[in-house]
Amino acid sequence: MRSTRTSSARRRGRRRTALAATGLVAALTLTATACNDSGNNDANGKGGATASQAAGSGGDGKVHVPADIANKLKEHGIDVDQWQNGGWKNWDKDKWLSAAKDFVNPVIKGLWKPERMKSAKEANKTVATKDASADQGVSDPAPQPVQAQAEKTPYHEHAAPVGKVFFDSPEGPMVCSGTVVKDVNHPGKSNLVWTAGHCVHAGEGGGWYRNIAFVPAYNDLGKTASELSDADPAEVAPYGAWWADWASTSNQWIQGGSETGGAGAAYDYAVLHVKPESGSKSLEETVGAALDVDFSAPSAPQVTTMGAWGYPAAPPYSGLKMFRCVDRPVRFSLSPSLPTMYRIGCTMTGGSSGGWFRVVGGRTELVSNTSIGPSDNTWLAGPQLGRGAEALYENMSRTYGGR
Repeated sequence: MRSTRTSSARRRGRRRTALAATGLVAALTLTATACNDSGNNDANGKGGATASQAAGSGGDGKVHVPADIANKLKEHGIDVDQWQNGGWKNWDKDKWLSAAKDFVNPVIKGLWKPERMKSAKEANKTVATKDASADQGVSDPAPQPVQAQAEKTPYHEHAAPVGKVFFDSPEGPMVCSGTVVKDVNHPGKSNLVWTAGHCVHAGEGGGWYRNIAFVPAYNDLGKTASELSDADPAEVAPYGAWWADWASTSNQWIQGGSETGGAGAAYDYAVLHVKPESGSKSLEETVGAALDVDFSAPSAPQVTTMGAWGYPAAPPYSGLKMFRCVDRPVRFSLSPSLPTMYRIGCTMTGGSSGGWFRVVGGRTELVSNTSIGPSDNTWLAGPQLGRGAEALYENMSRTYGGR
């Protein structure tokens, strides 16, 4: 059994990684080729796109916060110098920053140790049973449950772009899933990760979560909890931890997101710009693969197959292993006034808010992410990405992608 990164690191930069699937799709291929797109669509003011600034940690070990953010923190009574030494644990409502421009996420090296990662709980967004049928004039009948299938190991060979998003909330360490996506303005050198909005911001009445970090191919060999107790760190985080130094989610999620999805559910998506705790290569170069994002995918009736990948953490799952569901999507909406979402049959539980993929012209593309599901864990629903999501992505790429 391989237990160190030396046996695999030499090959990652040139390997084609494949994401095996069952059901209606034979294989979803994740390529390590660079993005050839050169377009730069105008994202100004589209769809409530927001961009948020973060802070970094310098060589002297101190937290360095941009002057405008430092001033904003001071306005909220936050001592910047104390942040790294535990000041971030203060979740007083008047100190919990919520606005898009107020996000701050200084790197605290060593915070996300293997044991702390293992202890993180799922970020669950559950729709009450009475709401699950929603408006039947918009929603199709619920799909039959699809049993989640375990992804093949090692994950860095079969699903390298998929990983776990860790963060701290007032309830303690939490976890979601995420996917490495290509950066249209920095081909082959992306540092962008796609995830759900509820994995970075609490929504209406809440604020930005803290210590947000992405770990691609987490628990590479799919070990059990007991086996991980003495596992090599390279098995837990084969590509290391990547901290979000910039984050974007929709204004609709910030203003309307809730524990049951709420009015923000159809806009429950986010993009992270990340950097490694150590090293200089980009995330895409390090992982060896990244996915295009399709913002023009058709509505559910026109799509044959979609697959959802993630690390479900609520029972009966442990959050330690990667699973997938593949199904034909149907329409779902919580209200006739809200955009229609995709819905697929799937038994994955909270913590699996990673990417949804489909194959277009032989290429695997990200088309959504898990937002909500029912309490009996029989299906998942995700937003249909459109102009607003594209604007958010373009703004992140153009403004922060080269940093």
